Amino acid sequence: MRGLFTAGVLDVLMENKITFDGVIGVSAGAAFGCNFKSGQIGRTVRYNVRFCRDKRYCGLGSLLKTGDIFNTDFCYGEVPLKLDPFDFEVFEKDPTDFYVVCTDVETGEALCHRYTGRDDHGFDWIRASASMPLVSRMVEIEGRKLLDGGIADSIPAACFESLGYTRNVVILTQPEGYRKKKNHALPLIRRKYRAYPRLVEAMERRHLVYNKELDYVAQARAEGRMFVIQPEAPLDVHRIEKNPEKLRAVYEEGRKTAIRQREALLAFLAQQAGE
Repeated sequence: MRGLFTAGVLDVLMENKITFDGVIGVSAGAAFGCNFKSGQIGRTVRYNVRFCRDKRYCGLGSLLKTGDIFNTDFCYGEVPLKLDPFDFEVFEKDPTDFYVVCTDVETGEALCHRYTGRDDHGFDWIRASASMPLVSRMVEIEGRKLLDGGIADSIPAACFESLGYTRNVVILTQPEGYRKKKNHALPLIRRKYRAYPRLVEAMERRHLVYNKELDYVAQARAEGRMFVIQPEAPLDVHRIEKNPEKLRAVYEEGRKTAIRQREALLAFLAQQAGE
């Protein structure tokens, strides 16, 4: 739910008519970032605040009953198709390329997929990217078993550059100076995923990869190749947050941060256009 910070940033970008050639999202960045391509300002915060306390949306009951802490039928069916519709028509017509990152369970490697909409397995690619280990079932697409993209590639800046996007805006949900620590749940992870040793290896080294990616972004920022937007302090929100006021506050922090950095961002984009 730190992704509500990202949602606030994206809404400000949309309000200022700031567009990009491509967007790449991981986990919540994929689930919330798709609203940028569909042009739906306010949708992310609206449905999360509305349903965060709804037992149909997420919680222990859903985990015990379905194997998914975020209920698949409700989160990827009822909400986007009926209760707060996702605008597939605009998404599919918009020229921005939209990529999601998942982790291939059998190889332990990141899979970057260009997601095109309804005919591309519905919401399954986005659901796979956001399926957290231990509290989500694997999502199988085209014979591949997939989980949260953050396992293998939490900050896919280098990956996006390799696709040809050489100057990028990066939205982080941790403040400058943050360093990820080794996962304390590794014993449980090793037990649950013992049939997938490469996934376990990816989880064991995730903190090292994550911190290396932070270093890469910092270096690219210093070189003027990347513009970074991130909170000034740790966000007061849990990964699975039930307090709508906290969700709203994180979203507003994203908005405030984007507004503060708007002129610097526009200067960065203008420089990019000039090159």
